[in-house]
Amino acid sequence: MQSIIIFSDHHKGARDGSDDFAVCEENYLAALDYYNNKKFFYISLGDTEELWENTIFGVLKFNRNTFEKERLFVDRDALCKVYGNHDLLWDNDPLAPLYLKNMYGKSVKIFSGVVLRSTYADGCSIDIFCTHGHQGDSQSDGNKFSKWFVSYIWGPLQSFLRINTNSPATNDQLKSLHNQFMYEWSASQKNIVLITGHTHQPVFNSLTHLERLYLARHIAIAKGDQETIDAIDKEIPRRKQEYDHVQMNYESLKPTYFNSGCCCFEDGTITGIEIADGFIRLIKWSKVNGVPTRIVAEQTSLAELAEKIHSHMH
Repeated sequence: MQSIIIFSDHHKGARDGSDDFAVCEENYLAALDYYNNKKFFYISLGDTEELWENTIFGVLKFNRNTFEKERLFVDRDALCKVYGNHDLLWDNDPLAPLYLKNMYGKSVKIFSGVVLRSTYADGCSIDIFCTHGHQGDSQSDGNKFSKWFVSYIWGPLQSFLRINTNSPATNDQLKSLHNQFMYEWSASQKNIVLITGHTHQPVFNSLTHLERLYLARHIAIAKGDQETIDAIDKEIPRRKQEYDHVQMNYESLKPTYFNSGCCCFEDGTITGIEIADGFIRLIKWSKVNGVPTRIVAEQTSLAELAEKIHSHMH
C-alpha cells in the first residue's frame, strides 16, 4: 500500500480571533513538506476549511501558503479531499468546482469517504474506511440552524472574545458519546477499520491516550515494572486535564476505530494518522526547541491489527 497521511479538522479561517488554525499553520506547513518529499498520498478528511464562520473568499485570501503546499500533492495526483460538516460547501455549492480550481490550479473531486484495502500474504485483508464522521450527528449533519447560529452568533462572539473551542479540555460527554457510536459501528462490521475526524479527539486502536495509559499501567503492574508505573503515574494527571472520560470496557475493545484528532489545537500542535511501512501510526507535529517536529505517539503493524480484528471474530 502507498504511504498515506490523514489530517482533518484544520478549520482554516480568515486569520481573525476565531481562526483556530492560525497558530497551527507553521507545524502544518512543515508536515506537508515532509510528506510531499516522501511522496505520501494525502487524505484531507473534512472540516479542512471553516466555511460556517467565514466566506470562501476570506479563506482563499488568507490561506494561500497552505493551498500552495497542498497543491504539490494535487500536482502529483496524490490528494483526496473529503468533506465534513463545516466545509459542506464542497459537496453542495454549484460553484465549488470553480473555487477548488482557483485553490489548486486544476479540477479536484470531492468525496464523502474513501476505502483503502490492505491485503496480506495469507490472503486475509482489512478495509480501512475513511470519512469525516459527522454523519448521523443531528447537530452537525447538514443542520441549517447550527450553521446559521455559528455563522451569525457564535462566530462573531468567538472572534471578539478570542475563544478557541477546540482545546482537548473542552471535549465533553457528547464527544465521548459520538466516539462510542463510531466505535460500535466499526466493531460490528466484518474486517473494517474506521478512521474519522470530527470530534478533535485522537483515538488509536479504539482507545484515547488516557485509556492507553491505564492499560499500560495494568500491564506494568503484572510485570512488576515499578519504573514504568511511576512514569505513567506522573503522566496520568496531565492527560486527565485534557480529557477525563474513560470507557468502562476500555480493556476489551476491538481495535477497529481510529480518529485523526485535528489540526487546530490551541498550543499549535496538529495530529494525524499515518499508514506507511506496514504500520498505522498516530502522529503529532509540535515545536521542539522552536522547530516543528514529527512525533510518533502510537503505532502498530497492519498485520498485527488485522490479526487482532480477525481474532475478535472467532
